[in-house]
Amino acid sequence: MTAAEQPRSGFDLGKLLAERASERYDLHSRYLNHQLPRMLHTIGFDKVYERAEGAYFWDDEGQDYLDMLAGFGVMGLGRHHPVVRKALHDVLDADLADLTRFDCQPLPGLLAERLLAHAPHLDRVFFSNSGTEAVETALKFARYATRKPRVLYCAHAFHGLTTGSLSVNGEDGFRKGFAPLLPDTAIAMGDLAALERELARGDVAAFVVEPIQGKGVHEAPPGFLRAAQELLHRHKALLIADEVQTGLGRTGDFFAYGHEEGVEPDLVCVAKSLSGGYVPVGATLGKDWIFKKVYASMDRVLVHSASFGSNAQAMAAGLAVLAVMEDEGIVANARRTGDLLRERLTALVDRYELLHDIRGRGLMIGIEFGRPSSLGLRSRWTMLQAARKGLFAQMVVVPLLQRHRILTQVSGDHLEVIKLIPPLIIGEREVDRFVEAFTAVMDDAHGGGGLMWEFGRTLVKQAVANR
Repeated sequence: MTAAEQPRSGFDLGKLLAERASERYDLHSRYLNHQLPRMLHTIGFDKVYERAEGAYFWDDEGQDYLDMLAGFGVMGLGRHHPVVRKALHDVLDADLADLTRFDCQPLPGLLAERLLAHAPHLDRVFFSNSGTEAVETALKFARYATRKPRVLYCAHAFHGLTTGSLSVNGEDGFRKGFAPLLPDTAIAMGDLAALERELARGDVAAFVVEPIQGKGVHEAPPGFLRAAQELLHRHKALLIADEVQTGLGRTGDFFAYGHEEGVEPDLVCVAKSLSGGYVPVGATLGKDWIFKKVYASMDRVLVHSASFGSNAQAMAAGLAVLAVMEDEGIVANARRTGDLLRERLTALVDRYELLHDIRGRGLMIGIEFGRPSSLGLRSRWTMLQAARKGLFAQMVVVPLLQRHRILTQVSGDHLEVIKLIPPLIIGEREVDRFVEAFTAVMDDAHGGGGLMWEFGRTLVKQAVANR
C-alpha cells in the first residue's frame, strides 16, 4: 500500500482499546444486555481477560485460565490457531471481488466440496451465518420439499433462538413470551412409539434431532436414529441432524450421527467450530433432490438466501479449519482425550456421594450431581433444591474458576449437570489439571463446610430474591 493509499480516517483500534477497555463492564451494562454483567458480578465471573491462545486465557494479572467451554463450542481448534489466522490474512490481502451477488466465487464451492467429503450421501450445501440459521434453512427446505407443515423435535432440545428454530426448542424457558410459534410437536428422546404416532397423522415434514443433546448431555439411545430414519422415510418425511455443537469432531466422530451405522440424515446442520472462532458461518448439507425442489426454476434462484452467506472470510476460515482437522488428527485426538477424561472422572463416582453420573462421547461430557445419602450433606442439598434446582452445579462451576482458574458451564437452567466442551486440541496435561481441580472442589463440597457452602447460601438468597 503506497502512502497515497493509506487510510485517511483517524480510527486507531489499538488506541481505542487502550483508552476504553477498562470500561468494558460499564459499557455493557449501559448499552447491551444489562443482566449479563450483573450475573457475572454475582457469581464472581467478572474477570478481565487480556489475551487468549489455544485452550487458555490470560487475565490482566498474567494468570492463565484453562478453557473447558470453548465459547459454547465455537473454538473447536482453540483460540487464534495460526493456520486459520494466516488464511484470514491471506484472503483479506487477496482483495477478492466478494459478495457481488452476481458471480460464482471459487471459495464457497471448495468449502462445500470439502464438507460433503465427510457426508458422501449428501450432495449440496447452503451457507448461512450461524447455527440457528442453518436450522432455519433445514426447516424451510424440509417443509417445501415434502409439502408438509409440521416438524417433530425432542423434549429438552436446543436448536437456536430465532422464531423457526425456537419452535423446535424443547425448553419452555426459552419459548415463554414469544408465542405464537410454528405448529411443531415434541417427543421424548428415544420414544419410537411417539414418533410413529405423530407420523401417522400424515402432516410431518421432518424430525430434527441432536445426536447428543447439548442440554444435559443426553445421547440418543442405541439404534434410535436408524429406526427413526426408517420410520420417517416410510412416511415420506425427512431426518434432520443438528450437528451444530456435536459436529466437526466434537464427539470423536466427524459427525456424531456417524457413530451409528446406517444413519444417513437427509439434512445436516453445522456451524460453531467451522468458523475457526473468527468469522460466523453456518452450513446446511442436504440431498440433491431437496435442493432441486426448493430451487426448482430460475424464478426461484433467490427464494432462500443470506446476505453474508458464502462470504470470502468465512469460507477461507472453514477451509482452513477442515485442513487443520485433517493435518493434526483433531477427530482422533477428541476421541482419545475424551476417553481419558471420562475414565478419570468416572473413577470418582464411587468416591463422592454427590457425584451421580459421567456421560457423553469424545470431548462432550456431562457431569451430573444428585441427592447424597448422608444426613449432613442431604440437608444442605435439600436447602439448595428448595431455592432453585441447579444451584449445586453452579456452586461447583464457581470455585473451578475462582480457585483453580478453569472455565466451565452449567449445562442448562435448572439442571445439576456441568457440561465440558473444551477445545478439541487439549491433551493429557489439561485432563490432569481439570481432574485435580475437580477433585479438590468435590473434597471441599463433601467436607461439610467452608467457603463453597457459604457461597451456596449466597446463591440461595439470590434465587429467593428473584422469585
